[in-house]
Amino acid sequence: MNLVVPCYPDFIPLDIQLKDFLHPRLSLTFDGVSEFTFAGLYLFRNRYNYRICRDVSNNEDGGFIISGEQPSKNEVKKTFFMTPCTAPKNETLESLFTSHDYWKNISQSVLSPVKDDLEKNNILIEEDRDNFDYLYFRKDLAELSGKKYHKKKNHVNNFLNSYTDYEQRAMNAALVPAAIEILDRWKSDSLRRNGNEGDYKSAKEALDLYDTLALKGSIFFISGKPAAYCLGESIARGKMFVIHFEKALDEYRGIYQFINQAFASSLPGFFTLINREQDLGNEGLRQAKMTYRPCDFVKKYTGKKLIN
Repeated sequence: MNLVVPCYPDFIPLDIQLKDFLHPRLSLTFDGVSEFTFAGLYLFRNRYNYRICRDVSNNEDGGFIISGEQPSKNEVKKTFFMTPCTAPKNETLESLFTSHDYWKNISQSVLSPVKDDLEKNNILIEEDRDNFDYLYFRKDLAELSGKKYHKKKNHVNNFLNSYTDYEQRAMNAALVPAAIEILDRWKSDSLRRNGNEGDYKSAKEALDLYDTLALKGSIFFISGKPAAYCLGESIARGKMFVIHFEKALDEYRGIYQFINQAFASSLPGFFTLINREQDLGNEGLRQAKMTYRPCDFVKKYTGKKLIN
């Protein structure tokens, strides 16, 4: 049975049956916001309590609105809404701000046509640096040429010298159990080091639904044993590849630098850019992402209604 997505203000929970409705529309979004893929939304639907409705304020087949809740250690959760395709009309925005705290992940292509109008209507627009996606030229990550990548190249070379019997294979359904073995061991390491399981649940579901979500990736073996994998998909009308999950066993020194380079090398040349998602304000993660010298960012903005 196909679900019918209602029009605003009626929302329904994000469901796997909505893939055929959402995927084509999200595929046409221009900017390459990493969250705006069906997998990117569906796999984190429980964390953010995502709900969805159609927005027909602009045109009948126009955009849609995603409502969510920001996880918080406090009892009070901040509510937000997202509009991947187009900005709603002023009347709809006014209504949304009465039931949500802020507008999240506004892309540049959605913002540009309406920025002046928003300011006139007392909607404050601000850059959300913690949610900027990091962009890299695929060729740079594949080749690691020049002085700026000297340390990365050394890590890769040391890995290759230490583990000569590695194998890289394109991910498929038959290899999912091997990837789950990696993920389960990664979870144990994360619990031991950090006291939490990170994004294990979403990563596990991505593997369980590998064929349904139409993800692509590679899995790496060392001496025949599963050692690492990465998963992602095409975005921004095919000009970018976004890495959603990258898991490896730390017992193999240099493995993260190696799989980063090896997977970039294996991607088709028509992907000029690789999107490695955001740092969420984590300083250690920000530093690590910056060491790969991003060529640009997918900028995202937040909107808040100012009280007169």
